[in-house]
Amino acid sequence: MTKVYSSSVIESSVEKVWRHIRDFNGLPDWHPNIKDSHIEDGLPSDKVGCIRNFNLNDGGNIREQLLTLSDLNYTFTYSILESPMAVVNYKATVELRKIVDGDRTYIQWTAEFDTTPQEEPGLIELIGNGVFQGGFDALKKYFSEKI
Repeated sequence: MTKVYSSSVIESSVEKVWRHIRDFNGLPDWHPNIKDSHIEDGLPSDKVGCIRNFNLNDGGNIREQLLTLSDLNYTFTYSILESPMAVVNYKATVELRKIVDGDRTYIQWTAEFDTTPQEEPGLIELIGNGVFQGGFDALKKYFSEKI
């Protein structure tokens, strides 16, 4: 099983960051690689089990299922159902924690998945630096402009 872990600090309160990323259908609002998104079958975007279907700016399409969502713990977990990436059994979690010193937010994004040994190094780079860090950088920019 391949594991990817990334973390960062955002200069805003955990409550504000959570409000911005909580919507499972809201990726196009904060991640620069996402073109558009919709929740299948008209379900609410915070209903565990709902499926988001989104298109990437490069033309790829991904379907993911919301597995957990906790407003108390500022966390959600999802799995990939379909993706152009060579991953299976993909499960990821986004978690926020309050940093009291400065009223900032610690964010971490982790994933575990299976892939071939040949694909593993490229996927670790793509997911860790492209997807996760790309999202963190966009969030940091968004909240720095709100100050």
